Amino acid sequence: MMNKSRVLLAGIIISLVASSVVFVGLSADETQKSKPKVQEVNKLESLKKLRRIMGLIEENYVDELSFDEITDKAIDGLLSNLDAHSNFLNKKKFDDLRANTDGEFGGIGITVGLKDGALTVIAPVEDTPADKAGLKSGDVILKINDKTTLDMSIDDAVNLMRGAPHTKVDLAIVRSGEPKPLSFSIVRDIIKIDSVKVRKISNSDFVYVRVTSFDKNVTRNVLSELKQIDKIKGIVLDLRNNPGGVLDQAVDLSRLFIKSGVIVSQKGRTKNDNIEYKAKSAPYADVPVVVLINGGSASASEIVAGALQDTKRGVLVGEQTFGKGSVQTVMQIDKDEAIKLTTAKYYLPSGRTIQAVGIMPDIVVYPGSAPENENNFSIKESDLKRHLQSELSKVQSNKAEAQNEDKKLLTEEMIYKDIQLKSAIDVLKAWGVIASTQSK
Repeated sequence: MMNKSRVLLAGIIISLVASSVVFVGLSADETQKSKPKVQEVNKLESLKKLRRIMGLIEENYVDELSFDEITDKAIDGLLSNLDAHSNFLNKKKFDDLRANTDGEFGGIGITVGLKDGALTVIAPVEDTPADKAGLKSGDVILKINDKTTLDMSIDDAVNLMRGAPHTKVDLAIVRSGEPKPLSFSIVRDIIKIDSVKVRKISNSDFVYVRVTSFDKNVTRNVLSELKQIDKIKGIVLDLRNNPGGVLDQAVDLSRLFIKSGVIVSQKGRTKNDNIEYKAKSAPYADVPVVVLINGGSASASEIVAGALQDTKRGVLVGEQTFGKGSVQTVMQIDKDEAIKLTTAKYYLPSGRTIQAVGIMPDIVVYPGSAPENENNFSIKESDLKRHLQSELSKVQSNKAEAQNEDKKLLTEEMIYKDIQLKSAIDVLKAWGVIASTQSK
């Protein structure tokens, strides 16, 4: 007995066969009008071929499969062959996707993508198990719990790494410069992301803004923190290892600094997929901005960095970004299933695309510590004694107070541990010097 799916497909084919007779005897004048009908006949032939193949699988495949199972596999294969980000969401995958949007889930805290066909870590999320274990942007995941990732979809890989808190996941990692694969055994935890950190930079009127991902509250939180600071002469916007997130938040964050023109455009085949996002009144339009980027900066963070670079509102420091500039739309089939389909690409104000290209910084700086003065203590004995006594009193002061102060201030010690950050601050200083000379 034919099941519902089979009857429906057969019905579609029968109705198309019945309509095909209208092509007989068309005059030359009607040829142009007949093109859509010719396309329908071509679709019919393709559907017939698909139905024949599915029938052969149903009757002859070594393991018995229902027609529904064959249909799901056909849809899954079709979508996964379009690009790395389009796929079929069965009930489990659709439930997992919806759980993701709640902002709290059990996992290890990494964002992954396909780069050159390999499952690659875009970025570990700060203070998560993956970050603490030492995973890095650019690491290639070879195995997950002894399952090879070759030809594995991104969603399947994510589902393997996700799981109940306090359970373990084993990863085999290929890392550039390492002679053999590295093994990581990471314990899952509830992933809660504190997406915004704002600090004053020591001995300056500069502010450090760290955005780790673009959740729905990013712009509001950044603006709230900045409003609490009286005088701001420059901003370091740190988007390193930021894998992206909500597009609207990337646009709104850019609007804090860009006062006119297009921030990003989205272009696809349908009218609904062709959108321009424009700047509005920018409260910090005149404040110099330096943006820190690296290979873990992707998607929404690339939009912000690229918009600031193209509009000449910011200087980019660091390394080339990941290059993820496509739009995925989730289209629900029924209450339990959906498809995730690439429907558009992002274009920056200059018209360039991000997809598979990424963004080059204006100033390339590789990670590491900044060199320091090795003769830091070459001072008089009396001065040294007073200095050490002062340092001792700091150590003996209330630790809680010191920890609270750390959250408000980016210290010299922190800056010198990060040469990319120090370079960004140096650019702000040079910016100020140039501006002062031009005003004279």
